[in-house]
Amino acid sequence: MRTGIEWCPEDHVEEKVRELYEIRELGYDCIDFQSFCHTENVFFGDHSDVSANLKLVRDACADAGLTVSQTHGPWRWPPRDSTKEERDERFEKMVRSLYGTAELGCRDMVIHPIMPFGDWQDPYPEAFMEMNLEFFGRLTEEAKKAGVVIDFENMPMPALSLATPAQILDFVKMIDSPYFRVCLDTGHCAVTKNDPADAVRMIGREYLRVLHVHDNDGKGDFHWLPGTGVINWEEFSKALFDIGFEGVFSLETNVKPDGLDAEELRSKKKALANLAGRLAGK
Repeated sequence: MRTGIEWCPEDHVEEKVRELYEIRELGYDCIDFQSFCHTENVFFGDHSDVSANLKLVRDACADAGLTVSQTHGPWRWPPRDSTKEERDERFEKMVRSLYGTAELGCRDMVIHPIMPFGDWQDPYPEAFMEMNLEFFGRLTEEAKKAGVVIDFENMPMPALSLATPAQILDFVKMIDSPYFRVCLDTGHCAVTKNDPADAVRMIGREYLRVLHVHDNDGKGDFHWLPGTGVINWEEFSKALFDIGFEGVFSLETNVKPDGLDAEELRSKKKALANLAGRLAGK
């Protein structure tokens, strides 16, 4: 199993690509390109400029010996999906992100459910489900054209009817396409009181495509480092091997630099990379 970590330049791409060489030196094989997440940045500008920036990232990854193993599609906080105009705008940016993912030489883009009624309530579950089925049914056809798999992510929002790993898996099966699979987020599992190891075994090798790996206290989505919260990481690692998972052990967290000098920061980053490598069986 390879290892990866999130990376999000958004702006000043020429400067930020230097970080890719440090990521490789720490021992990672892959990056989770999160720059499509936030739609107000250089990756949603003029098409020629966007392509130039994507090529810069792709070439730097190749030079550093890294693979872009996954990207993250657009979403907004707080959610704004209640009107057709808002959903159409998000759809257009998601399609652009799918083709941007393909330009990076990547085959996977993680996406959240649309949340027309907000993240803390689900007053009309049938309408909620219908909107998501219509939206992602159309988007999956675009994903097929782009040659990119959409990976639908479980959420840390217990009120939603598309939040838990089981609900996400059922939805993926309803879409019924090889271009629509599951992203399992370990921290989101903990918030909805689902054991990540159990979720791995339930989803299984056929549907589990990518991971977002981080920890928390079981109450909030804090994106802590593995081993600093409630998740049993040895069991999670064992479950991945039990199902024959061949994807990337991809961290959606990193060491915070606050109060650390350069040597301490490097040491803690190396320790995190080593932990990921051990849990991935490297």
